[in-house]
Amino acid sequence: MAKTDKVNFSTPSGFPEFLPTEKRLEVHLLDIIRKVYESYGFTPIETPVIERLEVLQAKGNQGDNIIYGISPILPPNRQAEKDKADKSSDNGSEARALKFDQTVPLAAYIARHLNDLTFPFARYQMDMVFRGERAKDGRFRQFRQCDIDVVGRRELSLLYDAQMPAIITEIFEKINIGDFRIRINNRKILTGFFQSVGVAANQIKACIAIIDNLEKIGEVKVKQELEKEGISIEGIDKTIQFINIKGSIDEMLGKLKHLSESMPEAEIFKLGVTELDTVIDGVRNLGVAENRYCIDLAIARGLDYYTGTVYETTLLGHEALGSICSGGRYEELVGVFLGEKMPGVGISIGLTRLISRLLKAGILNPLAATPAQVMVLNMQNDLMPVYLNVSQQLRKAGINVITSFDSRQLSKQFQLAEKQGIQFCVIIGSEEAVSQTAALKDLKTREQIQVSLDDLAAEIQQRLQV
Repeated sequence: MAKTDKVNFSTPSGFPEFLPTEKRLEVHLLDIIRKVYESYGFTPIETPVIERLEVLQAKGNQGDNIIYGISPILPPNRQAEKDKADKSSDNGSEARALKFDQTVPLAAYIARHLNDLTFPFARYQMDMVFRGERAKDGRFRQFRQCDIDVVGRRELSLLYDAQMPAIITEIFEKINIGDFRIRINNRKILTGFFQSVGVAANQIKACIAIIDNLEKIGEVKVKQELEKEGISIEGIDKTIQFINIKGSIDEMLGKLKHLSESMPEAEIFKLGVTELDTVIDGVRNLGVAENRYCIDLAIARGLDYYTGTVYETTLLGHEALGSICSGGRYEELVGVFLGEKMPGVGISIGLTRLISRLLKAGILNPLAATPAQVMVLNMQNDLMPVYLNVSQQLRKAGINVITSFDSRQLSKQFQLAEKQGIQFCVIIGSEEAVSQTAALKDLKTREQIQVSLDDLAAEIQQRLQV
């Protein structure tokens, strides 16, 4: 390449790139999420970034998501092979694309490994996914999703639904992001309600999707959209009254049970209320504080494959951030490739979007640029064997260490340590090397003490715990 040639090396729009301070925060949050997931018995899997296009599009799996297709790009000296490559990549089952979520690949994974798995199968997955949506603040084309799902064969206890709010609560309390609320509903309740006000069966999913957009478009627009679907004025008024029912958990359940007694064709509605009651009872038995969750009849999760319990989590005081964790129960999605009923329930945390929004709002702060807690300074090159030995002894004690190999002014080494967020500097000159001691400087408190090399690791460990 000629020196005058310029390459645009900026990241493509919608494909984020974290600085070390942000990436360390992501790793820290991933570790918290992973530990909570595993404490409930979820096991990790990873599916390919690329799936067959027919898998991603099977029976409406794609939904409204824009998929990125994959085609080979040949080097200039191999253009003669282009027609053959195009044919092989675009021909039927060989067409490939990047996965846009974790749930559809999970369904394919289960189908591929059905005889090797035990059910209910509880897995977690924290991979990158790709969507061709318009890139904007907090919306990305490449982002990490942290998902859990439990999938059963033919049946799945509602207590798995009850576990999800407990898991969400534990994660966000450990992350310490402030007050949040998990809003819970059951799609059968909405389906049964729309049946009762005379909405045709083939219109119910569209009406539920409209209700799901209430917070985005407002009540006036919801009424207009329902009217476009042919819903009567009376039906629209009843719908608005219904989704605005408020109260405590027990008050909401009481109102729903009372409604079910007077509602025509209430079988599905009653089933939804019974399921919701069972889930809430399980959430209580799991010890989740009642200020962490509520029943919200406007929560629907617009995706068609949800059939029962649904969840959305909102950060109180920062509702504009949208849902920070969502999910629900589905009956047919996973079994689509096997032709059998495989009910599942799961939740997803869009971690890339969450980190971006929480950093911008000042709710979370980046971590230090390095995981190192100690820098061993270079006072003179001939003492490098001592510095290397001391560094290794500290690492064996479980302390993260950077050894300064370059000979530079002491003040410059202190500046480098501070810039990277390192708390302690170990200073060993000729006199210290002879006496087998070191000066330990705390860059936070500016305190400096003399300590023997034998006691150095214990001293640092004790100070790190303060």
